[in-house]
Amino acid sequence: MELLCPAGSMEALRAAVQNGADAVYLGCGAFNARMGAHNFSADELQEAVVYCHVRGVKVHLTLNTLVSDREMARAADVVRTAAILGVDAFIVQDLGMIDLCREIAPHIPIHASTQMSIHSLEGVQQARDLGCTRVVLARELPRQEIARICAKSPVEIEIFVHGALCMCYSGQCYLSSVIGRRSGNRGQCAQPCRLPYGYGRFEPDRYPLSLRDNCLIERLGELERMGVASLKVEGRMKRPEYVAVVTKLYRAALNGKKITPADLAELEAVFSREGFTQGYYDGKTGAEMFGRRQEVEGNRDLFAAARATYENGENARVGVRFYAMVRQGLPAQLAVEDDDGHICKTVGPVPQEAMVRALDPEELRQRIAKTGGTPYRCDAVKSVLDPGIMLPASSLNAMRRDVLAELTAVRGRVAPMHLGAYNEPPAYDGVSGAPQLTVSVRSEKQITPRLLAAKPAVLYVPLAELAEHPDLAQRVGLETQLAAVLPRVVRSGENAGLAELLKTAYQLNVRQILVGNLGQVRIGKAAGFAVRGDFGLNIYNSRAMNYLRREGLDSQLLSFEMTLPQLRDVSKAIPAEVLVYGRLPLMLTENCLIRAQTGSCACTSSAPPRLVDRIGEEFPVVRDPGTCRSVVLNGKKLYLLDKLSSFRGMGLWALRLQFTTENPGEVDTILDEYRHGGTFDAGSYTRGLYTRGVE
Repeated sequence: MELLCPAGSMEALRAAVQNGADAVYLGCGAFNARMGAHNFSADELQEAVVYCHVRGVKVHLTLNTLVSDREMARAADVVRTAAILGVDAFIVQDLGMIDLCREIAPHIPIHASTQMSIHSLEGVQQARDLGCTRVVLARELPRQEIARICAKSPVEIEIFVHGALCMCYSGQCYLSSVIGRRSGNRGQCAQPCRLPYGYGRFEPDRYPLSLRDNCLIERLGELERMGVASLKVEGRMKRPEYVAVVTKLYRAALNGKKITPADLAELEAVFSREGFTQGYYDGKTGAEMFGRRQEVEGNRDLFAAARATYENGENARVGVRFYAMVRQGLPAQLAVEDDDGHICKTVGPVPQEAMVRALDPEELRQRIAKTGGTPYRCDAVKSVLDPGIMLPASSLNAMRRDVLAELTAVRGRVAPMHLGAYNEPPAYDGVSGAPQLTVSVRSEKQITPRLLAAKPAVLYVPLAELAEHPDLAQRVGLETQLAAVLPRVVRSGENAGLAELLKTAYQLNVRQILVGNLGQVRIGKAAGFAVRGDFGLNIYNSRAMNYLRREGLDSQLLSFEMTLPQLRDVSKAIPAEVLVYGRLPLMLTENCLIRAQTGSCACTSSAPPRLVDRIGEEFPVVRDPGTCRSVVLNGKKLYLLDKLSSFRGMGLWALRLQFTTENPGEVDTILDEYRHGGTFDAGSYTRGLYTRGVE
């Protein structure tokens, strides 16, 4: 298995390489999910690639953020530069960026970032069809799901084995974005989940969104038997000493060392949030998974020892074989060969007749094998040596230095490659005229007579709610299409239950589904449904929209992190929808926040619990329909019903009203305000990000 380690700086990169990483991942420029890390310039990236390739280490470049249309040409320059410099893989979130990477540098493998929220075999298969050769699975998956996916995966599987855990499924968190314009999908997450919150009232010592760090160092054998290809260590924002310690111990474990309590204590000392957790891997969520960052006293010696591993010399890690020929009357010859088949040769002076002591084979071997201070380890020396001759040690040393220097140059060299040109994607103007109305509800009770009388183009209802209320299909008129909303997370092990619900919906004459995850596109098509895309797909640019057109989606809700100009300019390759009212979903969590507050499952409570932050803002917590996962909603509702004219002329197909915690009376009030205009109340409402934008 590959050990993949973080490189937030050149120093951290050396720490990873010198302690046994097989590959490193790093950012270059403005298109990666850790914009707070150092990130590499083009010159630094070139240095990093050469340094790593000489030592047999691969370099994966993170391009795992959402990219706007106006940024795409600049992103193409980064892709082109990285390809020329020889990076070994791109780690990508944005569907449009995957298309761009394939266009510019089709020979470089693409890895689907954990930001794509892939958590099922169907998601892996869809990523393969996109052109990905590896998928980084969601961190929430238990061992059974990982094994199930690995057993049938058409591509390599990578999982996080150590480091920070997000409370929310990666790629589905909008908390930092909505409350502070610092978008996690754009690499600017401010980590508000690490702050204190209370239930109902603020509690300064309660941290219900802060998880302990992951640590699977004692489970590596299981992961290898499953067929996991790559083990990923989180930490591009952490110091080089952290990278050194974690890499060293995981390398030792992979090499067969039995991990001791002292080793675990060392991992905890270098960085910890009140210990570690294996909760997701073991399928045991709950209070024991949570913790705050703690500083351990007395780790100065540990950090000093860690620095020594990458500051004091080289860890010889590249095996080489030498071939020497020292013959009477001929120039001495020396060649070196590595495991990649590179062979470098040099010629030295003609040996002299021995006057005092002749050169013997053992002395020749010892001289040539002295590779200290280089990245190379001498595995063998084969020689042909005539008797009775001598060659000065200085000559042998010079020949050895020459062939190793040439080998270093060869290993660091990038082969010339053909790169594609950047082309603007086709532009589609979209729908002329005023956008239609669509409505999303969480509960059957919100489907009021006034809502049905409004005749929305599409009414989105949770799949589980449709199954519980089969009369809905008859209640909705012919002018309104009924679409079943799938949970954003449906694991492979949950497919049987999903299939039954889809069968029920189909029997009720429902023919459309709304999906918020890539894998569900495949599931919906296979079940015979027309597929519409929800916000969870994070569609942010024209290339992504064009991909959805090729996939045959019927419509797409554009990201609510986009600005009005971006909404206007994006290609309407398929009918485009925009959210104009409702509580924005901020987090989707595997840990049940409702049970955390009540001590028991209370998903059906009419009064959802509310998280309260330090400034008194409230965030309702509801169940994701059809699951036991929690959704944290924004306290203030998005409200643009008095600004609907702003969306005219954009080519949009529809404007959506999204009802979550509203009672039937509130639903009717909002429908009236949609038709006749309403008043914006800054105390209860927000304009969202359409005018403010995100960083």
